[in-house]
Amino acid sequence: MSDSLGSGPAAAPAPPPQTTLRRRLAELRGPTVAPHPLDARALAALAANPGCRRRALLDGAGVDKAALATALGSPGPFGQSQFAFMRGNAFEAKVKADGGTELMRLVAERLGGAAPPPAPGEVLVPDLSAAGPEGRVARTALALREATEAGGWALLDHPLLALEVAGSPAYLEPDAVVVRPDGLWTVVEIKSFPMIDGSADAAKVGAAARQSAVYALALERVALRTGGAEVGHRVLLVCPKDFSNLPTASVVDVRKQLSVTRRQLARLTRIEEIAAALPEGTTFDVERCSGAELTSAVEAVSAAYAPECLAACELAFHCRSAARADGAVEALGRGVRGELGGLAELGGPAVLAAARGEAGDPADPTVATLRRAAALRAEALAAARRPPSADAGDAAEAVLEAVPCR
Repeated sequence: MSDSLGSGPAAAPAPPPQTTLRRRLAELRGPTVAPHPLDARALAALAANPGCRRRALLDGAGVDKAALATALGSPGPFGQSQFAFMRGNAFEAKVKADGGTELMRLVAERLGGAAPPPAPGEVLVPDLSAAGPEGRVARTALALREATEAGGWALLDHPLLALEVAGSPAYLEPDAVVVRPDGLWTVVEIKSFPMIDGSADAAKVGAAARQSAVYALALERVALRTGGAEVGHRVLLVCPKDFSNLPTASVVDVRKQLSVTRRQLARLTRIEEIAAALPEGTTFDVERCSGAELTSAVEAVSAAYAPECLAACELAFHCRSAARADGAVEALGRGVRGELGGLAELGGPAVLAAARGEAGDPADPTVATLRRAAALRAEALAAARRPPSADAGDAAEAVLEAVPCR
C-alpha cells in the first residue's frame, strides 16, 4: 500500500509570484516587444493621477503608449523634439565637462553649507558601469556608500536607482547626484530651458521639481541602508543663463512634492490586481493586434481622465474622446467635477438636464447655480445675435464727428 501511495510523479514546484507577474506583464505588452522604460517623468505624472488604473497597468507592463495611441488612431504631439533633445544633451555635456568642475562650483556655491568648496582633482567621480539594470543599481548603491564613508566630495554621473511602484520595479536615472563631505546626497537636475534674470518658467520648474522628488524618493531607499547618509530635500536645478549657453543654478525645495509623490504612489493599486481583473487573453501587442482589438483591450481597464493628462500622457487624446462620448463631467476638469458635487455621479447628460430645468431639485444650490448660469448664457447669446439699433449707430457717428482731427 505504501508503494502505491508514493508511486505517482512529484508535483512541479509553483513559480515564484514575481516570476508569474513578469510573465503576465510580458503577455500584456507582447512576447516579442521589449519593455518601454518607466522614467521619473512618467512616475511623476502617475503620482499626479493615482486613480488611473489604465496608466498604472500600461506603465507597469512597459507598454509603449505612444505606439499604442497611434494604433488606436489618436496620436498626440507628445515628447521632446529632436532639436530640443540634442540641445539638452549638448548643454548637459558642457555642464559636466572637465570632471564636473563647473557643476561642482555651482553645487558648492548654492548648497555647499559649511563644507569648503572642492579643489580641482578632489572630486571623486566613480565608474558606474555594470551589466544590466540590476548590476548598475547595485554599483550605484556601492558607490554612494563608498563616497559617504570617504567623507569627501563625489559626483555620480547618471546613476541608476530602483523604485518599486505598485509591485513592479522602475529604474530611474537622474542627471547627477552629488555627495558632500557631511554625507548629504543632493539631486542635480539639468534642463535646457533658460533661467532669465534668475527665474525660469514656473510650469517647467514645477515639472522638474516633481521629477526630482521621484529621484529623491528612490535615493531614500539607498540611504536607509547607508550609515551617516541623508538625502537633501533641496535639489539643484541647472539651466542656461539668460539667452546664453552659460550654466547657472537655482535651489528648489521639493519637500512638498516629495510628500505628495510618496503618498500618491502608495495609493496605487498593485499591478497584479489590475491584471487579474482583465478578461482572458487581453493584450496590448501593437504588432499583432488590430485597432479594434486594441480598443477593446484598452477599454477593459478603467481610466481617470482629466484635462491635465494632455500634457503628461500619450493616451490622453484617446481617453478624452471616450470621456466626451460618455458625457463624463471629468472631461471639463477636476475643479468642475468638485463643484458639481453629487450631480457629477449622474454624468454629463444629467447635468445638462438640470441646467435646462428638465431634472434636479430646484432647492439644491448646485442645481440653482446651473440654471442661473444657463440663463445668463442664453441672454449673452441672444444679445450677440441682436442687430445693433439705429440709435446706437447715430450716437457713434455723433461721437466721431465731435472728435477733432489731429
